[in-house]
Amino acid sequence: MSTLQAYGAESADSGVHPLTIERREPRPDDVSIEIDYCGVCHSDLHFVLNDWGMTEYPIVPGHEIVGTVTAVGDDVAGFKVGERVGVGCLVDSCRECASCEEGLEQYCLNGFVGTYGGEDRHDGTKTHGGYSERIVVSERFVLKMPESLDPAAAAPLLCAGITTYSPLKHFGLQAGDRIAVVGMGGLGHMGIKFAKAMGAEVTVFSRSENKRSEIERLGAHDMIISTDEEQMEAAAGRFDFILDTVPVPHDLNPYVNALKPSGTLILVGLLEPIEPALQAGPIVFARRSISGSLIGGLPETQEMLDFCAEHDIVSDIEMLDIRNINEAYKRMQNSDVRYRFVIDMESLKGA
Repeated sequence: MSTLQAYGAESADSGVHPLTIERREPRPDDVSIEIDYCGVCHSDLHFVLNDWGMTEYPIVPGHEIVGTVTAVGDDVAGFKVGERVGVGCLVDSCRECASCEEGLEQYCLNGFVGTYGGEDRHDGTKTHGGYSERIVVSERFVLKMPESLDPAAAAPLLCAGITTYSPLKHFGLQAGDRIAVVGMGGLGHMGIKFAKAMGAEVTVFSRSENKRSEIERLGAHDMIISTDEEQMEAAAGRFDFILDTVPVPHDLNPYVNALKPSGTLILVGLLEPIEPALQAGPIVFARRSISGSLIGGLPETQEMLDFCAEHDIVSDIEMLDIRNINEAYKRMQNSDVRYRFVIDMESLKGA
């Protein structure tokens, strides 16, 4: 085992601070990676605060990792020392179930192993994330980062990017389709970029007229004020798809009504409980669907990265010194970031 510097939390009220962790030495199929950049996901904040009631401390967050290969195991054929690579939300799965065999490791029937807060299938040790010097990951769960992408701005693609790309591909968004995006955060702004690159007509539902210039800058074609009853009524039956990225409970019924017959509302935010209750009539009488999507498997995540390289898509980011991570969390709670923090892990050396 190797001893490394990291940042993590030791309780729900400890904040994130320097820690010492241990990483395994590379197994035959492992890639050892020096971490250059790590995106800050809202899931990191939820885990640190134990908002979901399942955090085991200490916790070292971070699952939007871009780094450089420093060593490979004897059985590794796809990566070499010096390559730029990425690690997303998963570092293992059972590799044997029907989902894993399809490259859908995120839906592993026996449960995937998260990049942090998970349990290693080999030795039972706890997984630690990217707020650290290095990480060791099985080759199957390492991604090739296109050299044309800015490595810092590409880090959030490994969660926010694939979370929005995967459902658009799975549900068959095509050029000319009308799609609306609900929410203008880390996920929403990526949804706009992907849908536009796929040739769709993109509208954004927003609560504030003040966001119009920003929405236009990102390439959306239209904007609807969701608090304006007249605008919402005028949007009835308009969209083939609606991508809802809002992670807190809100009324879904107006968005169901905005779908065309046979349209699909896709949820990528965890908004339990759903309140108020869904009205069945508008769903049944227009054959509308409500579906959900998690992240993507490793093949699709690589496809997404290559798509981003082809279309010059990265996340809008604000660079962060790791010593300011607690301040960044407070800003995230106040929705004060456009649209993703990324930690320059060089700052860990001076922490």
